[in-house]
Amino acid sequence: MAKTENQKAWFFVLPVLILVAFNAIIPLMTVVNYSVQETFGNNDFFWAGVVWFEEILHSSRFHDSLMRQLTFTFTILAIEIPLGVIIALAMPRKGPWVPVCLILMSLPLLIPWNVVGAMWNIFALPDIGMLGRMLNELGFDYNFTRQVGDAWFTLIIMDVWHWTSLVVLLAYAGLVSIPDAYYQAAKIDGANNWSIFRYIQLPKMKRVLTIAVLLRFMDSFNIYTEPFVLTGGGPGNSTTLLSIDLVKIALGQFDLGPAAAMSLIYFLVILLLSWVFYTLMMRNEEQ
Repeated sequence: MAKTENQKAWFFVLPVLILVAFNAIIPLMTVVNYSVQETFGNNDFFWAGVVWFEEILHSSRFHDSLMRQLTFTFTILAIEIPLGVIIALAMPRKGPWVPVCLILMSLPLLIPWNVVGAMWNIFALPDIGMLGRMLNELGFDYNFTRQVGDAWFTLIIMDVWHWTSLVVLLAYAGLVSIPDAYYQAAKIDGANNWSIFRYIQLPKMKRVLTIAVLLRFMDSFNIYTEPFVLTGGGPGNSTTLLSIDLVKIALGQFDLGPAAAMSLIYFLVILLLSWVFYTLMMRNEEQ
């Protein structure tokens, strides 16, 4: 009996393909087109080849922004992942406090990014902000609008407050999926808390922690709204991350060619580092 194939299913997929093409492929191809051309106005474009890529890759401005971005990303990963796991371990698994804790952990994630930046901008002002005034009264010379170290401290604390909840929720989901039989067997064997965490909880959380690391890496590498609203890239250029520098080139200076080339390099850096993270973590899990 011959098997019939129904090709009508493609009509259900077609709207998705059109939407992806409109939202991703067409803008990406436009950026690629701008990255290899030069314009002098009047919508006249001239072939430039890889000039903009060479200019960006040899630019100290790009190198400085990339180093600031890497410093920010790896700093918040080193803080948020362990902190999220610790908070998830401290949360109750059963009882009436479970929904309360989950709601409290979800609240920071519900706040829009620009509101988060504005909140922390007011909260950290040295004269009227609660955080800034408290630190100054304790004897610290705190002013995130003028001092580089204070600006970085405020930026990192803001991101930790905003996004640690995501790691907590993912780690908690991994913890509650562990059957009670594992804990009962560990109790019979006389295992302590560290042994339970190392041999039972951590292996069961590896997959969700892999997702957490990848999500936080990509989000932190793409971050723009919060630091822009909080510090505007200052003082000076001390907190000008890649995204802020890219917007300055594209919209501030209106250099479409260099901005397009930088966008593609930016995208490739994120793609490459995400692949490295995923490969290393999956290889560790297989071992």
